[in-house]
Amino acid sequence: MNWSRQRNGLVRGLLLSLTLIAMAACAAAQQKKPPAPAPSTSATKPLIAPKPAEVKPHEAPKTESKPAEAPKHEAKPATGATSGATHPGSTAEGKTGTSTTPHTSGVRTGGTPNPKTNGTASAAKPVGERVYAEPVVVARPGGGKSVTTASGHTTSFNPEGKRISLETKGGSKANFDHHGYIKSIHTRSGMTINHGAHGERHIESHGPDGGRIVGLGRGRGYVEHGYTRAGHPYVRRTYFSNGHSYAYAYRGYYWHGHPYYVYVPPYYYGRSYYGWVSDPWATPIAFDWGWGSAPWYGSYGYYFAPSPFYDSPSLWLTDYLMAANLQAAYEARAQANAAAAAADAAAAAGPATITPEMKQLIAEEVRAQIGAEKAAADNPEPDAPANSAPTSGGKNGPDEVPAALGPFLKTFLVSTVLSEPMADGTECSLSPGDIITRIQDTPDANQSVMVVMVSSQRNDCAVGTQVAVPVTDLQNMHNDFRAKLSEGLGKLAENQGRNGIPSGPPADSKPNPNGQAQPDSTVEAALKAQQVEASQAESDVQQASIVIPDGDD
Repeated sequence: MNWSRQRNGLVRGLLLSLTLIAMAACAAAQQKKPPAPAPSTSATKPLIAPKPAEVKPHEAPKTESKPAEAPKHEAKPATGATSGATHPGSTAEGKTGTSTTPHTSGVRTGGTPNPKTNGTASAAKPVGERVYAEPVVVARPGGGKSVTTASGHTTSFNPEGKRISLETKGGSKANFDHHGYIKSIHTRSGMTINHGAHGERHIESHGPDGGRIVGLGRGRGYVEHGYTRAGHPYVRRTYFSNGHSYAYAYRGYYWHGHPYYVYVPPYYYGRSYYGWVSDPWATPIAFDWGWGSAPWYGSYGYYFAPSPFYDSPSLWLTDYLMAANLQAAYEARAQANAAAAAADAAAAAGPATITPEMKQLIAEEVRAQIGAEKAAADNPEPDAPANSAPTSGGKNGPDEVPAALGPFLKTFLVSTVLSEPMADGTECSLSPGDIITRIQDTPDANQSVMVVMVSSQRNDCAVGTQVAVPVTDLQNMHNDFRAKLSEGLGKLAENQGRNGIPSGPPADSKPNPNGQAQPDSTVEAALKAQQVEASQAESDVQQASIVIPDGDD
């Protein structure tokens, strides 16, 4: 019995010792434990943030269930906390944890104010916020507006809200068509870039040596340099196309103090041959040009088709001229415009836009020019040595009316891309193969005359549209017409007695000394450098272009 009591006493003593040890360990653990976290809001009333002065970092909010008060001690704020801001890895109360609230200034959204800011929010803007200056809008005389961005680029709109021009901070000016596409760019350096409606690009600039450089797209174009013959100004144009170069000569004249240049044929044909090509054939003929599988022909099938029969050499030469212009335009198209070319080809089955009546207008010009060349061949200018020194820029000789303003030359076959202004301030394009008629004889202050569109391709100036075209551009159209006519006369001579063409006298061509010119060996490099500069100018304008939010773009 005594042993039983002693055993029970030992057990009670052991249990009491273990209990005392456990209580001591628990107390020590609580000394190291941080204050108890606030109970879940699902079991408490909504928290009401106390006034900033009453907030104590070491106190937890009280709940209805009144849990046992946590041991009082001084809880140190999280290391690295800064005044007025919260950071990932720390709560707003300074306790270790994970915060899912975005970084803000002074206060956490949806929580209590940061005690270290005394309840006041920081005045600093959120990190990363950018400030944009409002565009400056100014009314334009006659209606419309001009909008200048903070970057210094100014876009102008007509009264209908159509964008008509853009002037960049760098000094370039771009003009737009009715649909908002860039039609022309004029740079501070003096370069002019015209965009055709089908991907063509016409570029004009001056090289380091002062020579004029004209790019016609995809590595094609010419470089022009001046020289003299017998005291008369001339220019030599070295053309580059498909890896080959050749040169033509142009004689300079003046009209009311303004210079212009006229094509000088490198050779003339015999009198009998000129007479044969001036007269109609006894019987109309059919001729197979062999264009059926040519990509350019399919692309322009909606616009041009050769005549089924030819009753004269002049009509045959008309189709040759028009095909030569369209083929050159196709070669000048940008590769990125393949979709537009495919769309044109899909429309080839429809009727051609150029009517027999329009072709007859061109055929009349062909006959007139053949007569003029026959007269020039009968009375050639005396041969004179060329002086490689450029002209001084002074006026030489009396005024002579340009052929482009002559009383009998009214119809022109467009041979290069042009962008011309319309009445609403926008621009429209003229493309190689379009047909225009001059309706004014006297140039305006800008040395331009009004023309009307007789035939035009898709997205060019619409038929019936009147635009002002510089006299120099009309003269260049006539020069190109004459150059291609000389080539066509040679092709016609080669086809005598073949493919239905009747036989005639031999061409009997003879060189014209004043029309001879040696190609410039630098033409390819000059055209490549120009293309690089033009592409950079186009990129700068595209980046500077703006779109107005209200849709007036």
